[in-house]
Parts: sequence; structure tokens; C-alpha cells
Amino acid sequence: MTYYINKWSKVFCFVPLLYFFLTGDCLSAQEINEAWIKENYTKREEMIPMRDGIHLYTAIYEPVHQEKPSPILITRTPYKASPYGKKMNSRLWGSWQNYAREKYIFVIQDVRGRWKSEGEFVNVRPFIANKKKKKDIDEASDVYDTTEWLLQHTKKNNGKVGIIGSSYSGFYSIMGALSAQPAIKAAVPQAPVTDWFLGDDYHHNGAFMLCDGFRFAASMNRPRPVPTEESTPAKPYYQTDEYSFFLKAGALKNLTRLLGDSIAYWNDLMAHPNYDSWWQQRDTRRSCYNIRPAILVVGGLFDAEDCYGAWELYKAIHKQSPDTDLHLIVGPWYHGAWGGNDGSYLGNVRFGSKNVPYYQEQIEYPFLQYYLNGKGTPITDSRKVNIFFSGENQWKEFESWPDKKAQAVSYYLDEKGTLSTNIPNKTISYSEYVSDPAKPVPYTDKTTYARAKEYMTDDQRFAERRPDVLCFKTETLEQPLTVGGEVEVELEVTVTTTDADFVVKVIDEFPEDFAYNDQKDGKGSGYRYLMNGYQMLVRGEVMRGRYRNSFEHPEAFVPGQPTKVRFTMPDIAHTFQKGHRLVVQIQSTWFPLIDRNPQQFVNIYTCEDVDFIKSTIHILHQKDNPSKITFRRLS
Repeated sequence: MTYYINKWSKVFCFVPLLYFFLTGDCLSAQEINEAWIKENYTKREEMIPMRDGIHLYTAIYEPVHQEKPSPILITRTPYKASPYGKKMNSRLWGSWQNYAREKYIFVIQDVRGRWKSEGEFVNVRPFIANKKKKKDIDEASDVYDTTEWLLQHTKKNNGKVGIIGSSYSGFYSIMGALSAQPAIKAAVPQAPVTDWFLGDDYHHNGAFMLCDGFRFAASMNRPRPVPTEESTPAKPYYQTDEYSFFLKAGALKNLTRLLGDSIAYWNDLMAHPNYDSWWQQRDTRRSCYNIRPAILVVGGLFDAEDCYGAWELYKAIHKQSPDTDLHLIVGPWYHGAWGGNDGSYLGNVRFGSKNVPYYQEQIEYPFLQYYLNGKGTPITDSRKVNIFFSGENQWKEFESWPDKKAQAVSYYLDEKGTLSTNIPNKTISYSEYVSDPAKPVPYTDKTTYARAKEYMTDDQRFAERRPDVLCFKTETLEQPLTVGGEVEVELEVTVTTTDADFVVKVIDEFPEDFAYNDQKDGKGSGYRYLMNGYQMLVRGEVMRGRYRNSFEHPEAFVPGQPTKVRFTMPDIAHTFQKGHRLVVQIQSTWFPLIDRNPQQFVNIYTCEDVDFIKSTIHILHQKDNPSKITFRRLS
């Protein structure tokens, strides 16, 4: 999980009528570059006291000349509030340049226990709803205390505070909204950490996200005994491709030996294999009551680190705080792309337009300007949700999400490898594959050193060619199929072992004659991937079978006994165009994106290499035991 810092130095002149109305100005009227920032802003570094006596390093950027009081915009980060000293943060002439033009006061803070701040760092520190003592601290109280200090110690602030952050900083943003500090009027959590067991970086449905989990723990969670500007470089644990390294490493306990005893959070992961109270306390969604500030939740359709958090946080706030002024935008972005990349493509798939400027200029900036600077007008209820639909490459506006008009449509698997809306009629019918942990299905056909973000839209034809991957397809679509919302999976299975994983992928198969416009005449520039018959991954998700009935209380499979495995995939927003086919792939390994299941009902975090065995898996598609996948159809 890396905080993406935008280094865009040129101003994008985007002048829709809405923007003229909101600001009365062209964005390009005054170029904001590094030289301008140095002339118009000062920087000071403070150690702000918290209620328990701990001091947090805080960089404060204040405008030199103010004609009127200015809002305060806060970002809190575990990644480093650098640069330290006299140098300025590049975001002031990058993704924050519009706010710099408006003379915002910018605040960037190292969170408790990280870098130059004092105290102990706790990953996803649980929220304390009823604080009674000075030592009852959490990230919300640290925001409250920071805001109180800033209101008293910054020149000409207007008494309104916003908090914004991406990824882990997105978690700190929603904690700021929960602080109940009256001056905090708006929060923008972007891809916020929400639940690290069910759907964010570390686990999906209880299955360990091996690539990301190992790297993040090994780098982010190294000990920091005292405040510092520098950190000890992470050990070069592997110099080869990730597939080879993790396969050779074997069982997870071998990685524990490799890391040693210094990574406390890794040890926590190993000590809490199930969704116990330790994990439940770190579920942000459990705290989303009575939120006072306006909230703009931001997410990416193809966010490899966390396409779960934005959807789920929005739904939790919508349910628990119905009076909150709540907004949602989800674009065709990878993790952090809303802060820099133009958003026009990911991997081989193109999205038809530059979508990042749309977000920055027409959504985020007007939102904060209205709530913090008193400019513009509020967004109407019918436009509070903005979702980009891939496939047709169009933005759509909704009053809420999922769309109330959506209708459930189920596609059933059958023995011919087809998908249809017809329930199977055979008494005995199944598809079979052998899952071998020694030869796991890769998540990409590329050789990669670190987990590739592009896998979220990768061509899946390589997987279809494997004998341990099942593939089911609709007939060629005669009309477009637009779906939006959660995808519900219901598999009827038998396994020859006591545990197994189930990976389900939703895929858009392009026609055999498909090509992008610049490919059709053969004159396109640069590298061109052949898109005819392309199998675009729309969404993939894993379900650790032992958690099929409860994430808190796992259950073994009875070998050979038909068993239902239900789970929900993160939301999608996609149109399968006329002439395309909807494809579903099913497999039991997805390596090394997901750790390997030994396929026995043992503790995966402490088991041995010898515990990994083959399993023969049947996916049933018969009258009394149908397997299906259900979408929310919009058209």
C-alpha cells in the first residue's frame, strides 16, 4: 500500500461551464509551480501536543498573503510527512495546486509512532467511542487535538477544516470525521483501509494476500524505537521473481522464520488466523455512526490493493449515518491513480478519456471548496454518486449505491461449459479439476518481481488453457448487459480433502475481430497488444472454503459431501457490449497473490510443507445442486 504522490507540474486547463460557475476563473489563469509555492507559502515544523502528553510531528504550510481567512486541509500519514526541513512538499504544486491558488493552509502530519512523531504505532488502531480518560486515545482523538491546536496557532484560518488521504491515510481521514471536532466540515477518504481480514490489503475472505502482506509487513512494520527522519532499509528478502520465491519458500511459517521476531504485526497476523475480536475491533465499518462532516468516498474499480474499502465504507456510512452528507466516486483507477495518472488506461485496456482530471476538477475540488471555503453550490441528491462503467466507458450518476432500480439476474453453470439463465435439469452433472498446491495457478502470465497492478484488467486466456481452471461462457450477447453492484457467488461443490479455496473470476471476452481504433489500420504507435478475443478480468475474488459459514468459526469439509460455498465479490460497474461474452472462471489457487491452502483443515499459519496435498474438486451443476453467479442488472 503505497501513498501515491502526484508530481504533475503542468496545469490542466479544464473549463466546463460548471467550473466557471463555481469559481468564475480559468484554472490556467495562474500557473502554480514550485517557484510560485516558495514565493507564496511559508513552512514551519511543529511538535503538536496530544492529550496524553505525546507530541506529533506536523509540517504546516501557510500562505504569505491572505486577503481573507483560509481553510485548513490536513493529511495524516504513516508513510512520511517529508520532506523534512526547508524543502516543500510537491503536492502543493501537484494535486493540491487548485487549493494553493485559493490560499489554503496545508498540514501534513506523521501519525503517532511513525517517523518523527512520538508514541507507539498501532496498525489500524481501534476507535474508542466513549473516551473517559486522557489515555483513552485513538486516531480520532489525535485528529481532534491536532485540529484544536491548529485553530489557535495558524494565522487567519477561517475555522473550517478538511481532512484528506489515500490508502492508509484514507483510514486516518475517516477517523478524523469520527473525531466530532466541530471545525472539521469535510473528509475525503480515498481507498480507505476498512477491514484487513475480509477485503483489504492483507486478506480477502480470510485468505492471506501473500505478495502484498509479506512486502508490507516486512517494510512498513519494522521497529522504530525513537523518532527519526530515516529508516533502516528493508532486507532484500528475495532477488528472483515472486512466483519462484514464494513457491520455494513453502509454508507461511518458513516466512516467519525468515523475518525473525522483530516484525510485531506479522506475528499478530500469524496469531489471529480467524476473524476473532482482535480483527473485529479493526473493522472501520463498525464505527460509522453520527458522522457530522460531509464525506466524499473515493475508490478505484481496478484497485489491486483495495477495491473493497471504498464500496464498503460508503455502504456502512449510508446505513449507520443516514443524515450524513455522503458522496461516492469510483473511477477506472488503480491504487492512487486519482492523484496523478490521467486514468485513460490500465494495462492493455483503455477507458476512452482522461478520467483523473474529471475527478480532480469537477468532483473533489468543488466538494471541498463548498464545505471549506463557502464557494459554489451543494451537489444535488441525484448526483451524489458518480460511477465509471467500464466496457461502455461512461460515467453514470446515481442518488445512492447500489442503484435501487437494479434487478438481480442469475447465471447458472452447466456441463457444457456454458452460462445461462436456465436452471440445470440433470440429476448428476459436474465439472472436475485437480488442485495441486505444488503447481498453483499464477495470477498473471507475466514474470513479476512485485505484484503487478495491471493484473486487475489482464487477459485471462492463459488461465483458460490450464487443466485446473474451469471456464463457463454465455452465448455471444445480442444486447449490451450492464451490471452494477455486488456479485454473489453460490457454488455447490465436493472436495476430496477437508479444505480448499475457490477463486471466481468475472471476465469480459471481446469479439475475435475487436481492435482499438488506432490498431485497426496497423499504424498505432508503441507496443500494441492484440485485443482480438481478449479476456478482460472485470473482477476476481477468493473464498477460503473453511469460512463458508463463518469467518469466526471455520469448518472442515467432509470429503465427497456436496457442500454450498457462498460469498460476495466486491462491487463491479461494467457493460458487456453486444458481440461480447460473459465468462466465469473457477480455480483453487491464485499464486502468489493469495497464499496456498494446504487443502487440509490445519492452521495455515503454522502448518508444515508436508501438509500441502492435492484435492480433486467437483463444481456441481445439477437440478438439486445448481451453481450460479448473480449480478445486479441495470439494463
